[in-house]
Amino acid sequence: MTSRTVSITRNTNETRIKVDLALDGSGKGIFNTGVPFFEHMLDQLARHGMLDLTVECDGDTHIDDHHSVEDTGIVIGQAFAEVLGDKAGINRYGHAYVPLDEALSRVVIDFSGRPGLYFDCNFNRDKVGSFDVELCYEFFHGFVNHADATLHIDNIKGHNEHHKIETIFKAFGRAIRMAVELDAKLNGKPASTKGVL
Repeated sequence: MTSRTVSITRNTNETRIKVDLALDGSGKGIFNTGVPFFEHMLDQLARHGMLDLTVECDGDTHIDDHHSVEDTGIVIGQAFAEVLGDKAGINRYGHAYVPLDEALSRVVIDFSGRPGLYFDCNFNRDKVGSFDVELCYEFFHGFVNHADATLHIDNIKGHNEHHKIETIFKAFGRAIRMAVELDAKLNGKPASTKGVL
């Protein structure tokens, strides 16, 4: 099997980001973003997605964490778009339910070529520690627009914001893991009646 790895760099006036991604990894992550809770969530993505993922982000966190989190979503999305290419032979679809104590979330992804985020999560607090919970949406919005994926995220229950967000990122990783797996029955063709994604 061809190695499914990629390295992407994106530099703006607000952030300088480098992402290394291996789809067929062992769940190892290295993160340096200046946003500790976000790094904890990226670690869940890598671990449960069985991805090897390195994210180096030098952003304007002296203003706030918005640009670093959103732009990291953009660059991870770009990495997936490049490494998946024409998406030939992959399952395309993935889904997962993940609990953590009282919290339960569902994530469903389709590497469809049509970006869309459908985010149904109600948070009761504005922050987990110093992390603005609204940045969860911004991360996933950046991801779908650049990965060309349709993503449904539903927090079904929970009252602890840390638990709720963690179940989302764990389910995201597991859904991705399913979607990017190669299906031998497809004989290297895209999983679409159109013949192209």
